[in-house]
Amino acid sequence: QVHVAESGGGSVQAGGSLTLSCTASAHTSHGYAMGWFRQAPGKEREFVACISVSGGSTYYSESVKGRFTISGGNARAYLQMNRMKPEDTAVYYCAAREMSSPLFPVTTTAAHDYDYWGQGTQVTVFS
Repeated sequence: QVHVAESGGGSVQAGGSLTLSCTASAHTSHGYAMGWFRQAPGKEREFVACISVSGGSTYYSESVKGRFTISGGNARAYLQMNRMKPEDTAVYYCAAREMSSPLFPVTTTAAHDYDYWGQGTQVTVFS
């Protein structure tokens, strides 16, 4: 069983910064691509950012592009969040996808593609 754990959530004033960290406990020869998602109260879970096993490929949602940076790769993922806005308030989830097939794209924005999920960490941005 793979355990995914996030840390680093908290409260920050609008315009400020936070960094989230994530680690998947087990390793595989295939490697893990990683993704961050978030869910605000009353809303559906949405994609935020993802990174390939090598760390060389990343992808962002339009709502965070230019403000957030994902780094890491292969069972580790960090999300540097800058110039934060109240609408960034949500529970942030880290997810890991075991890259068990060479046919898989190196990154994916689809939540159902990920195999393992963390419990989530609360991020609150106040104005």
